[in-house]
Amino acid sequence: MAQDPSLRAVGWARSLPISNGVKAARDWTRAHLASLGWDRTAPDLVDSVVLAVSELVTNAHVHARSNAQLVLTWDEQCLHVTVHDASTRLPEQRHAGDQALGGRGLFLVEAVADAWEARHCPRGKDVTACFEPPSSARPDTSGAG
Repeated sequence: MAQDPSLRAVGWARSLPISNGVKAARDWTRAHLASLGWDRTAPDLVDSVVLAVSELVTNAHVHARSNAQLVLTWDEQCLHVTVHDASTRLPEQRHAGDQALGGRGLFLVEAVADAWEARHCPRGKDVTACFEPPSSARPDTSGAG
């Protein structure tokens, strides 16, 4: 099977222990998005991605009681944010009451991401959110300058 030579992807991965993973995930994600220049060209998108990362890693720690593996993949169309944990139970959106302190994580992810999905893996599950940046935030990869 021939590969499309125009398809390029950049990715980063990090393991996040339960003890200190959420803040580390936010800081690490923000740094990688800055390397794409999005802190200047799409700061609202950066905030949305960081919020989703925070929610997904928190879910892995709290509900799966698992370390989390965070993978960011930029394929020039979409930033895929994937969090893997050891639980095979797929996440479900809960209907949190007005006074509830939690239970809104997936609603937030759905609100800020262009799409999201959860799928089983051999050793747990992956939850992936996709973020499509505005055209002004996409680097020129055409080679023209």
